[in-house]
Amino acid sequence: MKAQAIVTSQGRIVSLDITVNYCHDMKLFKMSRRNIGQAGKILADSGYQGLMKIYPQAQTPRKSSKLKPLTVEDKAYNHALSKERSKVENIFAKVKTFKMFSTTYRNHRKRFGLRMNLIAGIINHELGF
Repeated sequence: MKAQAIVTSQGRIVSLDITVNYCHDMKLFKMSRRNIGQAGKILADSGYQGLMKIYPQAQTPRKSSKLKPLTVEDKAYNHALSKERSKVENIFAKVKTFKMFSTTYRNHRKRFGLRMNLIAGIINHELGF
């Protein structure tokens, strides 16, 4: 089971996409068909490597390989990007404060989306949105 969240720069959860099956991040993004083309900046983790082909304003961390290690500029870019993405990671940390999501989810799969949406609403209310 996987949840994908779209979060504003202020930390508000705008959208949640849920899948009850295990799938890759980019595959879930393509299945959700979210139109985020008008967004100013899109910050994503390394699971969304092909996102820049769809949305030029998307930013993902640069990867290294055995033949091509990261340069100093690439490392600085990744560090700056991770500092900006910390707001999103903090939102996921707030979700994991609920015991049912802090470990392996052991409840009914069909209720996973409902519970994620409820918790997203609680978090948004807590943050004053």
